[in-house]
Amino acid sequence: MKIAVDAMGGDYAPLEIVKGAVEAARAYNIGIVLVGDERRIGEELALYNSGNLDISIMHASEVIEMSEPPAVALRRKKDASIVVGTRLVKEHEADAIVSAGSTGAAMGAALLGLGRIKGIDRPAIASIIPTLHSRALLLDVGANAESKPANILQFGIMGYIYANKIMNCQNPKVALLNIGEEETKGNELYLEAYRLLKNSTINFIGNIEGREITSGLADVVVCDGFVGNVVLKFGEGLARDLMTMIKEELRK
Repeated sequence: MKIAVDAMGGDYAPLEIVKGAVEAARAYNIGIVLVGDERRIGEELALYNSGNLDISIMHASEVIEMSEPPAVALRRKKDASIVVGTRLVKEHEADAIVSAGSTGAAMGAALLGLGRIKGIDRPAIASIIPTLHSRALLLDVGANAESKPANILQFGIMGYIYANKIMNCQNPKVALLNIGEEETKGNELYLEAYRLLKNSTINFIGNIEGREITSGLADVVVCDGFVGNVVLKFGEGLARDLMTMIKEELRK
């Protein structure tokens, strides 16, 4: 397996990206193509004893910054690292691409360069959430601020397949994130999404409330991207601040 890595995307790139790529190549015995400024990547790679690793460099002369509007940047920067990396996947020179850069640019590059799976109208961003005994997949967490019921059904199907094939979960339990467990809860979007999921062939177990995401009741939790992003960011903030809150209470 060969993974294209956007070496110029993310905080402290390419320093931290190259470091992570070297560690991944050693740990998982995979091939990696570092995409970006060849000189800068080479300087960072030289810091590691990587001669026995399957790591190569593909030069890309441009970078899409976090502050740039993705749609505009993708049209102007045809040689951006995320664009070149996506092209490697399209041309079967890499099996997947990883980027810690602009989410919008990565999504746009994938849509323009690779397209969508047949039957899927919109892509989704998924996040793996730790649960009491295992983990769950939450999607969409930000790709689509507005969604239609059919989109949420498709998120459920994609999540089911991912949990089964990648997370090795047998017949994953799929739940709809809602304001109550009852079938009659939610706005028109979620009422119709519930109906579609219920009538689908995946293992849909009904609605789930936010407090149950980490309980392990469901293997896959689906929602629109606006709700999912709020949940994700709240969880990030809670994880960041919880230890500080506990320490402050213990000092009292």
